[in-house]
Amino acid sequence: MSEFNPEPVEAPKKSNKNAIIIALLSLVIVVQGIKIYLDSQERQEIKTDLTSTEQELATTMQRMSEIKAELDTKIAEVQKLGGDVSDLLKAKGEVEAELKRSKRATGKEIKALKDKVEGYETLLKIKDEEITKLKSVNKELLTENTSLKTEKNQLGDSINRLSQTKDELADKVAIASQLKVENVRIVALSDRGKERESPFKSRQVGKLKVEFNIAENKVAPIEGKKIMIRIVDENGQVLFDVARGSGTFLFNGKEEFYTESQDVLFDNTKQKLSFLYDKGSEYASGTYKLEVYTDDYLMGSGQFTVK
Repeated sequence: MSEFNPEPVEAPKKSNKNAIIIALLSLVIVVQGIKIYLDSQERQEIKTDLTSTEQELATTMQRMSEIKAELDTKIAEVQKLGGDVSDLLKAKGEVEAELKRSKRATGKEIKALKDKVEGYETLLKIKDEEITKLKSVNKELLTENTSLKTEKNQLGDSINRLSQTKDELADKVAIASQLKVENVRIVALSDRGKERESPFKSRQVGKLKVEFNIAENKVAPIEGKKIMIRIVDENGQVLFDVARGSGTFLFNGKEEFYTESQDVLFDNTKQKLSFLYDKGSEYASGTYKLEVYTDDYLMGSGQFTVK
């Protein structure tokens, strides 16, 4: 009788192989799922930030539109009362220019727009006070038309006082908006780049480095400024060389020399400015004065000594 020898059973091996494949596929699916979820979260965060910026810009531009309407109203009122509307017309032109700009902006640009909005709101408040005074004056004028000449003269005096008050207010605003410098630092820079504090020897000065910050000023508008420095020796002579960036400007109605200048955008962020002046020759011994100017006024000063 022949002996029966059955073949080895292969089914368990195939079953194990299928299980491994299924596990790998499941792992791939899980990994892909996690990646899709993270990508979705990142896109959502970007979308949220963008939406917030767009909403903030839309709100600011909406306020700009409202300010334009308020300016139109104020212009009509002041003209009717016989007042000066030149500053209102200027502000209206600036607002219209802003409204025509692109509807996209960075966070920094939006902040600048908000600062401008605050400035226009301040102007509107000042004009409200002026309108109230003009209405009062006009009412007095209407009454004085039937009064004696003496009373009319008194009214004229009142108008003059009002005009004087307005001029004084304008002067105060102009003075308040003047920029100042802070943290003035003057060092000698050798040819190897080494810095030395004053006092320093003439032979140690390859170049003169001047640094300072423009102090914060809530009243001053955000605008371009030409910042000029004057280095004045003990004899009152300004270090001046056209080939090295020197020039002239008007100060108190008189033409003055400046040593060097920079054109900057004042953005009310306490921005830091740096001047690197190369005299081209040795400094005479003595104490030198540094003066910083913009427009037609002095922003601040400092000094250094050369042995």
